[in-house]
Amino acid sequence: MRICVLGAGALGSALGGVLAEAGADVRLLGRPVHMEAVEQSGLTLRDGQRDRKVRLRAHTDPAAVGPVDLVIVLVKSFHTREAVSAAGALVGPETTVLSLQNGLGHEDVLAEVFGRDRVIAGKTYVGGVMLAPGHVRVGTRGKETLIGELDGTDSARVRGIAAVFEAAGLAVTVSRNILGVIWDKLLVNVATGALSGITRLPYGPLYAVPEVEDCAVSAVAEAMAVARAHGVVLATRDAREAWVKAAEGLPPEFKTSMLQSLEKGSATEIDFINGAVVRWGERSGVPTPVNRALVACIKGIEAGLGGDAAVLGRAA
Repeated sequence: MRICVLGAGALGSALGGVLAEAGADVRLLGRPVHMEAVEQSGLTLRDGQRDRKVRLRAHTDPAAVGPVDLVIVLVKSFHTREAVSAAGALVGPETTVLSLQNGLGHEDVLAEVFGRDRVIAGKTYVGGVMLAPGHVRVGTRGKETLIGELDGTDSARVRGIAAVFEAAGLAVTVSRNILGVIWDKLLVNVATGALSGITRLPYGPLYAVPEVEDCAVSAVAEAMAVARAHGVVLATRDAREAWVKAAEGLPPEFKTSMLQSLEKGSATEIDFINGAVVRWGERSGVPTPVNRALVACIKGIEAGLGGDAAVLGRAA
């Protein structure tokens, strides 16, 4: 299977790297500095305390890749429409487009650009941390990825993609309730993303503070109430489950993508995670004071960073 990871940062590189190791023809498409390092010297994956090298192609221009069988979209949420609108060269007659992004609403954007029949949805609990250009810490052990058709059918193309992921040692589930899956993953991001960004703590010290856990569980409980008000069927039964699941299989030094963005001086995906909970809560009349406060804190940090982070944070 010929695969392109659109938005190959830390997570995209980790996922693309393990797929390439298993024999898939993977092309990474991302920012110049990282892509140049991968193209010149290969992608280095750090798993635990050991590094291993993976050889695969890396590009900055979709035209250099051409049509593929599968496009995995992992760009930051606020860049989705811009990125996919410029990625038409990746899409041929038989191309499937899969979003594994954090947050809500990406599938609708992809459907508008490429057509709903090309789009499948998914969520992944795989982790990645950028250590340096061309060097990524990968967290795949025991981390589940779920994919499914938007209409809930069980299709051959989804089964084929799942088989490729399984061959790479990834834990894959084909879901017939993908909206519920999206919300279940959102709960995990709600639990740790904003709190890690606000405190600037990686998982080890973050999980050692009881007050942080209490806040996280409260934020998740609000999100669960919002989902249920919209008729979403969740697999998560207790709010603390999301807090526990967020750290499963990841090392103490792991940093959430929101924290990584702030450390780089970039805007975060807060509007598509805790902010999405607030918006959906407003539509259903469910109060979300904890999530609203977390959004306000992250927005304040973004404003203090200035530059693009402040502009994107206001525009999202």
